[in-house]
Amino acid sequence: MDTGNHSVTEFILQGLTDEPVLQLPLFFLFLFIYLASMVGNLGLVFLIRISSQLHTPMYYFLSNLSFVDLCFSSVIIPKMLVNFVSEKNFTTFPECMTQLFFFCFFGIDDSYMLTVMAYDRYVAICNPLLYNVTMSHRVCFLLVTGVYIVGIVGALVHTSYISGRFFCGTNIIHHYFCDILPLLSISCSRDYTKELLVMVLVSFNVFACAIAILISYAFIVFSILRIHSAEGRSRAFSTCSSHLSAVGVFYGSIIFMYFKPSSVSDTTQEKVASVFYTTVIPMLNPLIYSLRNKDVKEALKKVVNGGVFSRFV
Repeated sequence: MDTGNHSVTEFILQGLTDEPVLQLPLFFLFLFIYLASMVGNLGLVFLIRISSQLHTPMYYFLSNLSFVDLCFSSVIIPKMLVNFVSEKNFTTFPECMTQLFFFCFFGIDDSYMLTVMAYDRYVAICNPLLYNVTMSHRVCFLLVTGVYIVGIVGALVHTSYISGRFFCGTNIIHHYFCDILPLLSISCSRDYTKELLVMVLVSFNVFACAIAILISYAFIVFSILRIHSAEGRSRAFSTCSSHLSAVGVFYGSIIFMYFKPSSVSDTTQEKVASVFYTTVIPMLNPLIYSLRNKDVKEALKKVVNGGVFSRFV
């Protein structure tokens, strides 16, 4: 990344709030959220790895989603916690660009991983006889690899563009982490044509995934409605209900960003929405897949009862 085209060598992150009375309560709140996210996502990855009944494409994708969520929250929350306990939260230019890169990388990965999981549910419900062939180990590996490659490319595009901007005025970022729009707002060398292309890429990543998920679930719903027995329909829907809940929570926060009340300022709205999808959602996903998934609950019960660990004793 080019760091020679700027005079600002460090930034100050404004943080989530300027109210001193809220700093300590928010510190403990987000510390709890981070610990819960760490325990939940690491636990889910570990559970899927040691439980043979979860060695299926669906849970292979879920373990990767948990890994992405774990890393996503780790990119954001530790720096946020520093802001709550320090008078000024300084970050150097290279540190800021590094955080921006990994924020974009894991954010894009999250969206595309949910899309891959929707495709997996589509194949499982709409083409069950061909599921083992269509979702072979090789195909699953290629899909996950493709998700990470798209994330790397997207993150490089965004970070390369931002790192090439000239920062000559204020060094205060009106946010609690290094994000694209807050950084652009304090840049002295804005290229609106290139910025439009960057925003088009962001919109493509969001809406392409959302449309693909909607199409997948349109076929899924159509296939479920063709099942004659109520029990069969319930069983088919239960296999994708957890994923559907995770998708609803993820894209619900994005919709909130674009449909805010006119009385709410842009900065406040962006902070509230970004808190939700950068910190809360990574914590909620393990809970959604644990509480709403029969296979995960059964595997967890075996682990708690010592059925899995007994092989290692």
